[in-house]
Amino acid sequence: MENHRDIDAKWQQYWAANNTYAAEENSDKPKFYVLDMFPYPSGAGLHVGHPLGYIASDIYARFKRHKGFNVLHPMGYDSFGLPAEQYAIQTGQHPAITTENNIQRYRKQLDRIGFSFDWNREVRTSNPKFYKWTQWIFIQLFHSWYDVDADKARDIAELVSAFESKGTAGINAHCSEPLSFTAEEWKAMDEVQQSETLLNYRLAYRSESMVNWCPELGTVLANDEVKDGVSERGGFPVVQKKMMQWSMRISAYAERLLQGLDTIDWSEALKETQRNWIGKSKGASVHFAIDGHDETIEVFTTRPDTIFGVTFMVMAPEHELVDVITTDAQKAEVEAYKEKAARRSERDRMMDTKSVTGAFTGAFVVHPFSGEKVPVWIGDYVLAGYGTGAVMAVPGHDSRDHAFAREFGLPIVQVVEGGDVQEAAVDAKEGALMNSDFLNGLQVKEAIAKAIAEIEGKGIGKGQTNYRLRDAIFGRQRYWGEPIPVYYENGIPKTLSDDQLPLTLPEVDKYLPTEDGEPPLARANNWKTPEGHPLETTTMPGWAGSSWYYLRYMDAGNHTEFASKENVDYWENVDLYVGGSEHATGHLLYARFWHKFLADRGYVNTQEPFKKLVNQGMIQGVSAFVYRLKGSNTFVSKGLVGNREVSRLHADISMLNDKDELDIDAFKSWNAEYANAEFELEDGVYKVGREVEKMSKSKYNVVNPDLIVEEHGADVLRMYEMFLGPIEQSKPWDTKGITGVSNFLKKVERLFNNISDEQPTAEELKALHTCIKKVNEDIENFSFNTSVSAFMICVNELTSLKCNKRSILKELTILLSPFAPHTAEELWSVLGNDPSVTQQPYPVHNEEYLVESSIEYPVQFNGKTRYNISVPADLDRKGIEEAVMADERSEKWLEGVQVRKVIVVPGRIVNIVVG
Repeated sequence: MENHRDIDAKWQQYWAANNTYAAEENSDKPKFYVLDMFPYPSGAGLHVGHPLGYIASDIYARFKRHKGFNVLHPMGYDSFGLPAEQYAIQTGQHPAITTENNIQRYRKQLDRIGFSFDWNREVRTSNPKFYKWTQWIFIQLFHSWYDVDADKARDIAELVSAFESKGTAGINAHCSEPLSFTAEEWKAMDEVQQSETLLNYRLAYRSESMVNWCPELGTVLANDEVKDGVSERGGFPVVQKKMMQWSMRISAYAERLLQGLDTIDWSEALKETQRNWIGKSKGASVHFAIDGHDETIEVFTTRPDTIFGVTFMVMAPEHELVDVITTDAQKAEVEAYKEKAARRSERDRMMDTKSVTGAFTGAFVVHPFSGEKVPVWIGDYVLAGYGTGAVMAVPGHDSRDHAFAREFGLPIVQVVEGGDVQEAAVDAKEGALMNSDFLNGLQVKEAIAKAIAEIEGKGIGKGQTNYRLRDAIFGRQRYWGEPIPVYYENGIPKTLSDDQLPLTLPEVDKYLPTEDGEPPLARANNWKTPEGHPLETTTMPGWAGSSWYYLRYMDAGNHTEFASKENVDYWENVDLYVGGSEHATGHLLYARFWHKFLADRGYVNTQEPFKKLVNQGMIQGVSAFVYRLKGSNTFVSKGLVGNREVSRLHADISMLNDKDELDIDAFKSWNAEYANAEFELEDGVYKVGREVEKMSKSKYNVVNPDLIVEEHGADVLRMYEMFLGPIEQSKPWDTKGITGVSNFLKKVERLFNNISDEQPTAEELKALHTCIKKVNEDIENFSFNTSVSAFMICVNELTSLKCNKRSILKELTILLSPFAPHTAEELWSVLGNDPSVTQQPYPVHNEEYLVESSIEYPVQFNGKTRYNISVPADLDRKGIEEAVMADERSEKWLEGVQVRKVIVVPGRIVNIVVG
């Protein structure tokens, strides 16, 4: 055979020229849609960790083609994003140029690995032909409201019609705040008032919201883009800030998103992550009257029965009532605390269970049952956007409330229930016990129900179901994103008409906010409609395009709609989705939300976008470390460090040999800081330390797949990544194992020397069909590592049998094709077949070939094995005994002794007792 470089190039060119992997249009075949989470095309390109999921999904897509399915296996690029914009800010190069260059690099790398993608359907979220439809979906959301009674989204025109005829009477809508008005009052409103009212109901709406604001980046960040109070990109400080922002009313879909998890084949861990994020809880909403004020503080509690243990209140620092109720004496302290809290992201505040901080407002609420005054504090463990932004603190029964009470010397009280103290965060001796007559003797569920009834009876609250899931902030103060298709007429937000789409990004002089802090689009000349109305200057977030891109693949060339009904009805949704679990509370949740919305409005015919989801694990890098003596530029070899004080620094793994020895000259050239460094060596060499970590450019432990493909071939890379371990587990990259896979494929090729048309033997058929059965089962179970093991066992057996039978090799080639497609295509042609092996039916095992025709028994004399005998599998006990006694090898052990008993254990052993 030719060398692997020529073979790889030959078949990649053939597939491209013949559109081998194009999904069929109007096919009578059953469909199967395999999808990978499409990549953001970064400048760093792919490392060997990135293709792991792609290879797994590619094997499955090829397998399904062999099985007779019309397979849709597309690829594209999530090509809007902050990295390209940051590069544009630094260099002045337009993000479109950077993105195009990165895409070209990605495409070349992906092609070299031999993926069976249907490139005819490629999408790029930054392409106006694509984001025209992202803008169109936004417009549909803007013109929709959520009917709670119908449990679906409906056209906003229907809501307007209802308002005109009967006002809010009979309307049960998911909204920002409950409103009540008559038809006459609605008609009396001017256009601005009506617009503001409708924003209370629209699924895409504009309102004042708390956001993660990064001044250095000049943009709002999502929670998952903030870590430890700084931006993930660049490490810049992030503060909480109130801004007018576009949002998506995902909260309307909370219950459906929760229930839908029971209908899809996802890992239980990922489902649980979404359940926790949605955060359904049942309890009561309670209003506490503020002493000396007309306002009340509303809280939501899942344990209204513990209301008698309330000893203080805690409000979020951003709560709208904080400024209203704070006394003059406490104002300075409260303002200082608010400023401090604003520097922490919501996620940091949610995850931090250790630090306890707060400030007293000087105000009090009146306990609705005891009448006592309860102090009101602010603390950053309470979030403005979660629940009501305030909690009734019950330190006897909540660990965070308890920690707060201990920190600030506040009372701790426990409630007696049913004669026993409830399970609590503290011991009863730390606080007084408070008993409530109407809860006495009740179990928890009964007590909760009774407490809700009492609260409702007093008119201070009601039973309620709450969700942690909050509406998603949609606007971004960035340039490189989809323009929001909205203009403002007399301050009223209105959407562009369909024929005005796409609204494309304008040219700007800089990719920075204006001097007045406006988003970059405000820098554009004449950023207005033809009528002169100003256009929206914020852009959509990265998750906008990724929330529906899988639908565009169904009909990527359609210019009149995002996808035709015919194609949507045929493909329905994704049968297999492969990608990272880190997207559980971002992309995967938003895509489910948009899909359900599109289903409500009749544009798709399923409720869930992704039937089955597989989260691939991470391929980890093996980092290298050098050790620099503190306060010097001297590096100490690992074995000489001992107890000396050193700094451990990453070194690029490309500077090492296979003995973990550092190329000192390369290291000195790598960084000017190290040019004059000195080195303490052991046995004349510098030994580095090694540690398994996330593969990352910043850790200098990245392995480029191009190097593996160049040296060993694409099929070796594909099979080796699968051989590393179960697809869902993380595993370290170790190049030492690649040679074994390379040798295996060479052994496969050697079977094709001097091909024979003779009939295969029973042993050859058994080896092949054992492998066929195992590989079919393993692929269906996503156990690709054990498939590779099965191939190796089979090829070793066929090699031992000196098998070169055409009928055996033909089936083996097809079986191998999903894993090593280049090798399989070449071997298929060696067998004299026309291309392409990808079109052949996948082998199915024949049980007859797996039935044992003979069984080998160890033969024992007085419990000691003396030899093995092979007998027909269908012999009964008597026949087995006769065969053993007639064997000439038994004569030696039976000479001069008497046979007392012959014990035959069918399928196991024969033991002859003599003496």
